[in-house]
Amino acid sequence: MAIETRPFGMMPDGTAVTLYTLTSPTGCKAEILDYGVTIRSIIVPDRAGNLVDVALGYDTLDEYRLSEGSMGATVGRFANRIARGQFTLNGVDYQLAVNNGPNHLHGGEVGFERRVWNVEETANGLRFFRLSPDGEDGYPGSMQVSVEIAWAEDCALELRYRATTDRDTPLNLTNHTYFNLNGQGDILNHRLTVAAETFLEGDDDCLPTGRILSVAGTAMDFRTERVLGASVDSDEPCVKRSGGYDSNFNLCNSPAAVLRALESGIVMTVTTDQPGVQVYTANFLTRRPGKNGATYDLRSGVCLETQHYPDAIHHPDWPSCVLRAGDTFTSFTRFTFSVC
Repeated sequence: MAIETRPFGMMPDGTAVTLYTLTSPTGCKAEILDYGVTIRSIIVPDRAGNLVDVALGYDTLDEYRLSEGSMGATVGRFANRIARGQFTLNGVDYQLAVNNGPNHLHGGEVGFERRVWNVEETANGLRFFRLSPDGEDGYPGSMQVSVEIAWAEDCALELRYRATTDRDTPLNLTNHTYFNLNGQGDILNHRLTVAAETFLEGDDDCLPTGRILSVAGTAMDFRTERVLGASVDSDEPCVKRSGGYDSNFNLCNSPAAVLRALESGIVMTVTTDQPGVQVYTANFLTRRPGKNGATYDLRSGVCLETQHYPDAIHHPDWPSCVLRAGDTFTSFTRFTFSVC
């Protein structure tokens, strides 16, 4: 595993930000910033052997700092939404930032994605780590959190999360990379399979209503491969409310998802131990410049965010999102690239 570094700008307080490049023995590359443990690029071969960057990203630190959309970032403490930014835990009421309509999203105004993490090399890659102090972004407990990123196989990028806390706290960690397996254009011709028989119904603010619905006979049925463009503009409420896909699928098998682009021939297989995956077709991505002269717009990428269910803190019958004091949270997600 080869690791290279280069400066990537400076925070307003003078903290330097570094870009790390991980190169696998076969030449696959991943660029990760210590700012937000942000995946800037993933470079893998297409069907013809040409290298393609399949992750959206920016050229400058300020674009990451000042743009919305969590481009490539590690989000937390709680990825996705919490209703009204409120929850009660162990008899104590907490109020978090309301930064997405009436709800709390991706950890708040700052979250994990807008902080510079510590970094150390591991045997196979990099370990990003930080202490999230008690009360940070309104969450209880002092939390030690880390994300290890490595090429687990010739062309499989693996993310391993770990966290401990001294007080009970909600926790939901994911990565928010926007994938485009053609490296350019939109993702309407991408084909997706998701191992889920049910999904969480959402309201007009993309918050779960609490109802778990069957995918059968709906635009949410990805049990067999479906072209995203065929149903991303469906009039079905589960799609139309969000202007495309932005829903949590309740995983029931492995792999969690398979994404294919017939133009490049690149296939991405997603495996994880998390109970859900949020499929998001960049419905709210406004027109903006991207890296290397690219222009991004609506549906330029698709996110496959492996995670606990959104707003799980208010649904005790769902898989628990609470990390208890003294316990250790561990999780993995692997993106394996191949060609068809």
